[in-house]
Amino acid sequence: MAKTGTASLTIAELREFASFTEDEQLFIERSLDVGLGRGDAFKQWSGRAGDTDAIRSQYLAYRELKALREAIPCESSLEGVQDFMGTLMRITAQDLVQEQITSFSAYRFLYERLLGARSRPWLPSAFCGAAALPQIRPFRRKTLLQSLSEAAATAPAWSEREPCFYPEKVEAEAA
Repeated sequence: MAKTGTASLTIAELREFASFTEDEQLFIERSLDVGLGRGDAFKQWSGRAGDTDAIRSQYLAYRELKALREAIPCESSLEGVQDFMGTLMRITAQDLVQEQITSFSAYRFLYERLLGARSRPWLPSAFCGAAALPQIRPFRRKTLLQSLSEAAATAPAWSEREPCFYPEKVEAEAA
């Protein structure tokens, strides 16, 4: 019975990932490589002009992820919110400025893997805050903010189940 639930969750996650644009999928795969330390992201992802700088900035920002995972505040208290949200919003803004993520659902998919299931209640706030910053171009800001559904923004509770599917880049020859 437990295996059926896990398999269903994994299939749902696969479907969700498949619904993202190709740019979002590639960005999520690269970001997970950087954020989870899966190999050498420079070697794996430095194919286009500007990629090296983007990867370097991700490495610098994502160094704080481990501390963020350990600092996720309790939902019923304001203690620790300022430091956690400030850091999360800054890292989120840095990712959104790269214009590879076009929706809240792609952002949530990435960040719940980078930070774990306990971060889910905080992701809508960080996404909205970062998307509303002046560093995000106005048209992109509108698109990003409109991608956050009312259900996600007002969810009374979030699943505490950890993600099962962590997408990775597969070379065309290997596939």
